Amino acid sequence: QLQLVESGGGLVQPGGSLRLSCATSGFTLDLYHIGWFRQAPGKEREGVSCISSSGGSTYYADSVKGRFTISRDNAKNTVYLQMNSLKPEDTAVYYCAATLLGTSVQVMCGGNTDYWGQGTQVTVSS
Repeated sequence: QLQLVESGGGLVQPGGSLRLSCATSGFTLDLYHIGWFRQAPGKEREGVSCISSSGGSTYYADSVKGRFTISRDNAKNTVYLQMNSLKPEDTAVYYCAATLLGTSVQVMCGGNTDYWGQGTQVTVSS
């Protein structure tokens, strides 16, 4: 059974950092692109960052460029999102998603996904 389990969310002050993890199981991770999406209350879900199956290609939304870094460790079946210089507008539920390779990471972050995790809450507030 394919599973994506997010962890690492929490409450952080503006300017702080968090690292989200997406632990995967039940499938061959290196055949899938992985992405992070978020949804704030009253807003549509948006693609934050996506990474290709090999890790050689990444995509970042303009709102997080220079602050967030996506990475993957296929040997550990885990994908990470390092979030620095967090802002209150980063507050949202963050979801991990997987898409079978064959599309670009940009298309994936546009919403072309096959599987979803359950989400982890990130709250940026003083």
